[in-house]
Order: sequence, then C-alpha cells, then structure tokens
Amino acid sequence: MSEFTHPPGDDAPVSERIRYRLVSAGCRHHANDNIADFIRPGELDALQAEVQQQLQGVLRALVIDTDSDHNTQETAKRVAKMFVREVFAGRYKPAPSVTEFPNVTRLNELMIVGPITVRSACSHHLCPILGRLWIGLLPNEHSNLIGLSKYVRLADWVMSRPQIQEEAVTMLANELQERVQPDGLALVMEADHFCMAWRGVKDTESKMTNSVMRGAFLKDANLRREFLSLLSKKD
Repeated sequence: MSEFTHPPGDDAPVSERIRYRLVSAGCRHHANDNIADFIRPGELDALQAEVQQQLQGVLRALVIDTDSDHNTQETAKRVAKMFVREVFAGRYKPAPSVTEFPNVTRLNELMIVGPITVRSACSHHLCPILGRLWIGLLPNEHSNLIGLSKYVRLADWVMSRPQIQEEAVTMLANELQERVQPDGLALVMEADHFCMAWRGVKDTESKMTNSVMRGAFLKDANLRREFLSLLSKKD
C-alpha cells in the first residue's frame, strides 16, 4: 500500500518527508500536480538545497569538472533555484489569490483574453514549451467575474510545471470552469516544443495547437466559429 514502513525522521531528506505526507494522504504527486499543501514553512529552502546537491551529482556523472571549470561552479545552485522557484514553481506554491466579483450587470456576451504568453516544460525531456494561449468565456448572470490579470496568473501557475500540452490546457480549463462557472469556456494554445526543435528530429518550424471547448462553445457551432475567427484576426 505504501513505500514507507514508518514515518521518516527529522534527519531524513526533506523530499522524503514531503513524499510521506502525500502518500499517507493518498494524494497523487505527478509532475504536473500541485503539492503546496504538503510543504511546511521553511521546507522549500531545504528542498532547493537537496535538489542542488543531487544536480551536483548529475554534473559529476557527466564528467564535468565543476571545481576548476569557472562556468559550472555555480550551475547546480542556479538550476536548483530555477526548477524550484521559477520554471516548476506551479508545483510548490499555492494558487494565486483571485478576487471574484458577481456579474451584477448580467454580462452574457463573448469575451476573449489573450494571447497570454505561456512558459512550460515537457515532462518527457524537461525541455521548454513556449507559446500563446487564448481564453474565451461566455458568462451568465451567476458567473463570477475575475480581473484580466488573474487569467494570466492562473495560466502561469498551471503551466509552470512539467507538462504535456494537452493535459496542461485541460487542467487550466478545469480551474477556470470551477472559478468562473460560465455558460461556455474555450481555450486554444499554440506552442513551440524544444523537445522537437533542440533534440530528436530537430524540427524548428513545427508547432502544436490544441483546444478545449466546454458548454456553449461545444454545442453552438456559430459561437465556436465566432471565437476562432476572432483569434485569426488577432494574428
């Protein structure tokens, strides 16, 4: 049932203590899951230090002399900080605070937010995913309206994790659906994948575009057509 026979002691690596809490709670902790609720105050600093130590071992395994190579002496430290505090920060920090407002004027017309700059990473190779995201909403009188900047913050929170694009867009759609409760929700994401451009086939021209359509956007072809036509005009 569990990989742990007993709780890790205080001298155990902080990653083991966090993992123990996750496993004990039956909580999934895949690459694109947020685990902020299981990290205690001060542990993120310790986790960053542990990642740094492990990355130093990776550099050593790559036969890089970090003692005499001035370019890589601080590489493990820099990469650990980048992973924990920046490019994968969506795993370790709570959701951004989002103020919601009632739809007092009963807005029910199509609204589009975007393009939002997307920065993520492929969970297969940890290579960058860079692209653009558009969000379409059809609110109703019961919808909660949120500020424009909050769409960007929520997108960054979800995308700042190792992902595959298809799952990332669906996760963001679920988050927005729960918060806004619109009659219709549509997301379109277009991105460059460095796991294709930097390695493998090394194709620098290919992009991936995918969409999620919910509610009215799924049922009403005219609404869907209007949304997609407005995106093409923005380009």
